[in-house]
Amino acid sequence: MVIKAIVADDQSVVRTGFVNLLSTQHDIRVVGEAEDGVQAVRVAAEQRPDLALLDIRMPYKNGIEAAREILAASEGATKVLILTTFDLDEYVYDALAAGAGGFLLKDATFPELLHAVRVVARGDALLAPEITKRLIAEFARQRASVPPARTLEGLTAREAEVLVLIARGLSNAEIAGRLTISDHTVKTHINRLFAKMRLRDRAQAVILAYELGLVRAGSSATTAVPRQVDRFDDSL
Repeated sequence: MVIKAIVADDQSVVRTGFVNLLSTQHDIRVVGEAEDGVQAVRVAAEQRPDLALLDIRMPYKNGIEAAREILAASEGATKVLILTTFDLDEYVYDALAAGAGGFLLKDATFPELLHAVRVVARGDALLAPEITKRLIAEFARQRASVPPARTLEGLTAREAEVLVLIARGLSNAEIAGRLTISDHTVKTHINRLFAKMRLRDRAQAVILAYELGLVRAGSSATTAVPRQVDRFDDSL
């Protein structure tokens, strides 16, 4: 399968660099470029890519707004990977809440970028690097002063337990080992959990766990999250 991608960044040097790097891969084909959010939405509508690589700060329409429109117009067929720099990390939460499948810093290595593109394009979630995970925890904690729109009502005790373990960064295999159940049973619990709480992926599950106070910034749960870039690409 060849991943059709578009790249949107208002800095031409950065955009060209990403395009050139992605074009070296036999399974990735760049089908369009954009220098602002409005162009990104238009190019996505014209090219119907598998993945939109969006800078978070662009003229006329930022990456978050563009992500919302691209996801809505494609009905989720186009996945979104958001790129930004360290000084804009306060937007991580909003980017994921908007429906982005992943978040990557611009100083990521070439292998990390390619990995992120492939993970998000196949419909999995990716949060990287580890500092981003800590920031999401902090922003969710700050928002905890506002009563959450959702509660755990309707979840079984085991489903709630699985939600906490997902938020701690455990993979399906690790959850199975922790709870002494099979991988298939873990997937069943996750499917039911996602359906009941209307979650799209593990990234949204992490955010929900923090919003509900099941996991808190600075707790052992936060420090338990591994540093690997691919901790959240575990499909269901």
